[in-house]
Amino acid sequence: MRTTTVRPFTRLALMGIQLLAWLLLLGHPGAAQASWLHFSGEPPADLGLLDGQLRPCPSPAHCARQDWPLADPQAALEQLALQLEATPAVQIETRLDSPQLSYLHATAESQLFGFVDDLELALDPSGTGLQARSESRLGDSDLGVNARRLEQLRLSLEPAS
Repeated sequence: MRTTTVRPFTRLALMGIQLLAWLLLLGHPGAAQASWLHFSGEPPADLGLLDGQLRPCPSPAHCARQDWPLADPQAALEQLALQLEATPAVQIETRLDSPQLSYLHATAESQLFGFVDDLELALDPSGTGLQARSESRLGDSDLGVNARRLEQLRLSLEPAS
C-alpha cells in the first residue's frame, strides 16, 4: 500500500484556493450587493389589497404575514418606505399615495442566488396599524427569511431603549 504525504506548501496553496473560492462565492465587506445568479420568478398576479386586506399566506414555509398595531401607522409606513429605499438589493415597485402613502410593494433579492421575495406593507383599514407580508416567489421553503425580514422591519419601528 502506498501512502502519499502532502507537502506543507501544497497544503497552504490548497487552503489559499479554498479561501479564494469562498470569498468569490460569498463576497467580502464592501463588495457590490448584486447577486451572482438571478432566480426571480414571475411576480404574483394577486398582489395588493382585497377588501382592504393583504392576502393570507398560502404556506408558512415560504411566506410570512403580520399585523402591527401602531400609534401612528401612517408615519411608520413612511419611515419604512425610506428605510427600504436605502436598503441594498431592495427595489420599491409600487407606492399608492392617495393623498398619503397607503400601500407599498417592494422586491428583495438575495445576495448569492438572486431569489426574489415580494414584500407588501399596507395601512390597516381601521387606521390602527400596518399589515405586512413577505413571500418568496420560488421554492417550497425560505428557511425563515421572510419571517425574519418582517421582524426586523417591526423592530426598526420601536424606539431605541
